[in-house]
Amino acid sequence: MTGVLGRFVSLEMALLGLCELALSFLVIYGMLPGPDMLPVSAGVAGQVAAGAVVLNTANLDLAAVLACTVVIIAAAIGLYRPEICIERRRLLMNTVVAGLLAFPAVLVVTGSYRIGLSSHEMLWLTKILLAWLVCMVASRMIFTRVMRERWFVRRILVIGGSEVRLARLRRWTAAGRGLLYEPVFAEPGVAEPGSDGTALTLDDLRRQRIWGIVVADPPGATDLPQPARFLLDCKLRGVPVLSEAGFCEQHLGRVDLDALTVPSLLFADGFANARLSNAAKRVLDTAVALVLLLLTLPLMVITAVMVRLDSPGPVLYRQTRVGLHGETFTLMKFRSMAIDAEAGGAPRWATQQDPRITRIGNIIRPMRIDELPQLINVLRGEMSLIGPRPERPQFVEELARIIPFYRERAYVKPGITGWAQVNFPYGASVEDAVQKLSYDLYYVKNRSLLLDLLILLATIRVILFREGAR
Repeated sequence: MTGVLGRFVSLEMALLGLCELALSFLVIYGMLPGPDMLPVSAGVAGQVAAGAVVLNTANLDLAAVLACTVVIIAAAIGLYRPEICIERRRLLMNTVVAGLLAFPAVLVVTGSYRIGLSSHEMLWLTKILLAWLVCMVASRMIFTRVMRERWFVRRILVIGGSEVRLARLRRWTAAGRGLLYEPVFAEPGVAEPGSDGTALTLDDLRRQRIWGIVVADPPGATDLPQPARFLLDCKLRGVPVLSEAGFCEQHLGRVDLDALTVPSLLFADGFANARLSNAAKRVLDTAVALVLLLLTLPLMVITAVMVRLDSPGPVLYRQTRVGLHGETFTLMKFRSMAIDAEAGGAPRWATQQDPRITRIGNIIRPMRIDELPQLINVLRGEMSLIGPRPERPQFVEELARIIPFYRERAYVKPGITGWAQVNFPYGASVEDAVQKLSYDLYYVKNRSLLLDLLILLATIRVILFREGAR
């Protein structure tokens, strides 16, 4: 894993991003027009006249900015997610969408360089983006083939654990970031299943191409059998040795709820809740919410009119939700269901093709437009842009009785989007709530400005492709 992004982005995806950033720069720089074709500002024109070296520098700057722009858009569309890299259909679709979104972004960037946007310049911009798309598709086809051949897959030897825990680990490594790992299961003190049953050696690990060892049931401090001594030897020789909980958090981006105890939370790293960082996040929340309100105001006005015309009832739907430290607040949304959606009085989760959803609701819910009024909740300080989704008090009481540590997600402000929302689809059951809690607690433990930025980028993908919407 990388040092800075290590807890959030896999090394393989980070390297792919760097390679494609370099490729994008070379393609764009090679296709930038010369001084006789590209109108520039007077200052730059004077520099160009002074010598070709200055012109090359100007082109280098523009190519670097354009390359960063298109790669950031590619990341926002999800092109650096392992599951996208092995599904050809989703890969092609996401790449095309990235190209379409990159065009207006490139126009903004070139406009900031005071480059004219005549039909001639629009043509070479189109050529640049088409060439970039071709190179991206070609590089991704090669990378997809490599992924399918499992060249980048890291084999992990899993020692110990119950059948339920092993089945869960196998399921987790078959989706998302876990696609980069191949679990090999063994009993403590014996070699890989199917071998002669003798004790493992370091040569066995090398022969079986084992990258690391995951211990599902780590031995206690007073219990150091021979396998534990062997594991210590492996660790000191550079083979990663992790507990199941450590592997889930560091490499799968989620918390192992079965391994959680009060002492483990009490002495764990993370869970930063300093006043200075909270104040900085509050300032950023306020600034971004104000900008988003201004940018989306026309869309919100149109949505309000459509909701009013579509069905009887108020435009805004107000609902009590649980916020920071368990305090309740009134959450606002555009109404997307009929006014008698809960006529019986009992709260209900939304389901697939829910008959309570109105016609306009079927449009605004998948695109998350109904969530826009929550920007007002952010300005009020009741919510943040990033955080666990706020639940209704009735659901919180029910889930807290069933799921240990469920209330601990309320130690940060709820958010419009969050780590669970970009990694797991809409939840409508207790089992889904358990899965989402493993991501929510990961965010509570590891929250930072960098993670918030990554979540904001991933939210663009979730909205565009309507992932998990109901």
